[in-house]
Amino acid sequence: MFMLKVINYFKNNWRLTSLIIVALIFFISCSSFNYFTQKNDFVKWLSPDETANYIFTKLYGQQGQMQLFEKYNLLASDIIRPRSFRSDYGWLKPVSFLGMILVYGKLVSLTSYKVIPYLTPLLAALGIIFYYLLIKRIFGRRIAFVSALLLASFPVYIYYSSRSMFHNVPFMVFLLIGLYFSSLLPQNNLTRRDAPELISTKKIKKINPLNPPLQGGQYKKNPPSKGGLGRFKRIIFAALGGGFIGLAIITRTSELLWLGPVLLILWLFNFTKIKLSKLLIFICFLGLALLPVAYWNQVLYGSWWQGGYPEMNRSLANIGQASAKLVQNTISQTTQLASGKTILLESLRKIKDNIFFFGWRPEQSWQMFSHYFINMFYWLFWLAASGMLIFVFRIGKWRRKHFAYLASWLTTSLILIYYYGSWGFSDNPDPQSFTIGNSYTRYWLPIYLSALPFASLAIIKLTDLFKSRLAAIISRIAIILFIFFMSLNYILIGSEEGLLPTAKRQIIAQDEFNKIINLTEYNSVIISRYHDKLLFPERKVIVGLFDDPNMINEYSKLAKLLPVYYYNFNYQKKDLAYLNNSKLKNYGLRLDTVANIYQNFSLYKLDTL
Repeated sequence: MFMLKVINYFKNNWRLTSLIIVALIFFISCSSFNYFTQKNDFVKWLSPDETANYIFTKLYGQQGQMQLFEKYNLLASDIIRPRSFRSDYGWLKPVSFLGMILVYGKLVSLTSYKVIPYLTPLLAALGIIFYYLLIKRIFGRRIAFVSALLLASFPVYIYYSSRSMFHNVPFMVFLLIGLYFSSLLPQNNLTRRDAPELISTKKIKKINPLNPPLQGGQYKKNPPSKGGLGRFKRIIFAALGGGFIGLAIITRTSELLWLGPVLLILWLFNFTKIKLSKLLIFICFLGLALLPVAYWNQVLYGSWWQGGYPEMNRSLANIGQASAKLVQNTISQTTQLASGKTILLESLRKIKDNIFFFGWRPEQSWQMFSHYFINMFYWLFWLAASGMLIFVFRIGKWRRKHFAYLASWLTTSLILIYYYGSWGFSDNPDPQSFTIGNSYTRYWLPIYLSALPFASLAIIKLTDLFKSRLAAIISRIAIILFIFFMSLNYILIGSEEGLLPTAKRQIIAQDEFNKIINLTEYNSVIISRYHDKLLFPERKVIVGLFDDPNMINEYSKLAKLLPVYYYNFNYQKKDLAYLNNSKLKNYGLRLDTVANIYQNFSLYKLDTL
């Protein structure tokens, strides 16, 4: 009897069971990158942001602190710090968002700092399950299942789950979990196993992927929840929905730019179905999730609403001032019409300039969209475009949730494309190289994930053209496997920033690290342009060159107190002589070669004359 129940369970829930297995494989695969590239005495990261997140997560988990004191910064104008750190009167603090540090740090305090590299792969694996559960409520089981499989093989999701100290994947997973529990809040007396849908007791011959039936071709009617249990469940759903969306916000607060409008859209589509009491619970738990960050913002930066990004702090302050002027002008009864219009336009312009503080470049935005979506993930783009056409042609079968999903996706996409696409940044040293490691891919993760259901719809409709059910299933599996192996090839070796080339560079970096550590004193300062992430915190680091007289003056102060080194590209003899006889001589300094470390990189000692 027990075995029969188990067999029936797996028969009725084979999709979810399959995805749990896929998620487990996903976790092991993504975790293996850090497992094989990091050792007990060498836990290093590939970017300044990852380095800062790891160091402060470990510090917070072990000591409950989120700042380090560097006394020599009091003498050197706070220049001793790596990138993604700020120094305020000697105190080294995070520049980035604090949510990931707080969440992961709390888990470290309950376990060990050694779990840190594996927390994001674990979250990402959980995200595959909740992505399926969320999409199932909107589009049904078939589309949700294919979408979850595509997510598990999507290069950007794999890449930034493996490079596990970026905020983007944890943000997406927290958001998916929060949206799933929030989707359970609307009151529906008529429900389906997949999602609230129209009820039919008749068997259907042709399955609509947007509105699939239960097994046996029938829909079922569930009676309204009665008693305290149903109300209690909705209270729990409201609390979990608000709490996890709050965690998403503190993990990447800048995403409120699009997440705020999307949450408003979703509420407008459902406000008649969500009781005020549940909405208040949702808001309260969302606010509770924000409180730890507000506290640490006050401790670290002197204001509960200011973070480590100076540009964002200035923008928020300017937006607040402009908004106050806008409101004042609107309610003022004495302002003349012409001058009032001028103030209105000026306030709106100021708000726009501070939201898009890196510029407003629509043409560049669509160029970046072409590079990082249409060209880089062409299979997803064209499948999603085809699925979108199918979706639009079936508009007569749309439910409210489909309109809400489309409105949310379009809002998210437009804001993210114009906001991040207007930036002029490149994480790759070659600005003409469009690779998966550039920030656009992780910033546009919400766009990619929202496109997957449309790609899945296209795959399902294409394979449903086969008259034989077996042929349809085989062709569907073949397409998914083809996409999987194509994505796997791209993520491993198809890009110069693929995981295998990156792993090889980590091995080289470990050799560099060991050589430099062996050649320098424990209290030495190393000036470098890009190797701060490799050398900190074992050595004090300064991000700099010899092109700024003010920086050279600070170097001279430190050289009188500490051993100071410079690690960068090799100098030719004539260039080194010129540097010593011109810029450095004026500050009583001299640069001498210590050793060639790796190919065209050498270590130099900066001494006083």
